[in-house]
Amino acid sequence: MANLNDFTLFVHVVDHKGFASAARALNVPKSTLSKRVAELEKDLGVRLINRTSRRFSVTETGEDFYRHAAAMLIEAEAAENVVKGRLAEPTGAVRITASVPTAQLSLAPLLPQLALAYPKVRVMLHATDRFVDIIQEGFDLAVRDHFAPLPDSGLVQRRVGSQAKLIVASPLYLKRSGVPERPGELEHHDGLITSFSSEGWVMERADGSTVAVSPRPRFVADESRVLREAAVAGLGITTLPGKFCREEIESGALVRILPEWTAGKVTTTILMPHRRGQLPSVRATVDFIAERLGEG
Repeated sequence: MANLNDFTLFVHVVDHKGFASAARALNVPKSTLSKRVAELEKDLGVRLINRTSRRFSVTETGEDFYRHAAAMLIEAEAAENVVKGRLAEPTGAVRITASVPTAQLSLAPLLPQLALAYPKVRVMLHATDRFVDIIQEGFDLAVRDHFAPLPDSGLVQRRVGSQAKLIVASPLYLKRSGVPERPGELEHHDGLITSFSSEGWVMERADGSTVAVSPRPRFVADESRVLREAAVAGLGITTLPGKFCREEIESGALVRILPEWTAGKVTTTILMPHRRGQLPSVRATVDFIAERLGEG
């Protein structure tokens, strides 16, 4: 079997995207790293890294090997922390992925506070609106805002909060078209909606009563910030999670209408692979985010 220490060195080289930066981080000679990775490749009988003077790249086999080797190190760290006790000080990198709106609105105010609270935790946030396989891509956790329940993916799911969707419009639009006083009146108003195929909004009151309404489609966008700006511009009425329009309501740029009604909820959930949730740094990060987002 190959030397497990070489697995560790290989993971560091990939994490730092090169031998020189990994050598500086580990405080070992670059030549030592290169020699040990070469020895690992010899033991495995396959090339893991393509070496040129200008470019560093990991082979396809190397990428597969890296995922398993990195997981091995996580398990080893978790085993060590079990021995040291659950009160071990959180330390190490925590890799987080979230959509761009979630990163901007929810995580941007929190992650600097997290870094200050846990100086030995290195926070790494990847904000993207594409689909992310957090296991295959090596993330410790994902923060998701969603309207429908998340599918059963085999990941640990921790629901941390929810916010009602408010019905809002600009003063300009309401002055021009009138203020609806009952949900049924929305049928005669311009709607800013997520899809032309949408059946409208299901309105809900605190007593549990519901009613479905279908405003006239005036503007379509499947992105909340765009709908917010369209509403501010006076194009019509839309529904937005509270955190997306709180400032606009406070400033008067938007007005909440039918305040006793909401139009569903947006739920925030943290997802993580089972094994990574054992690490003190990940547990501390999840608890920190959950506590503060739950306050909203």
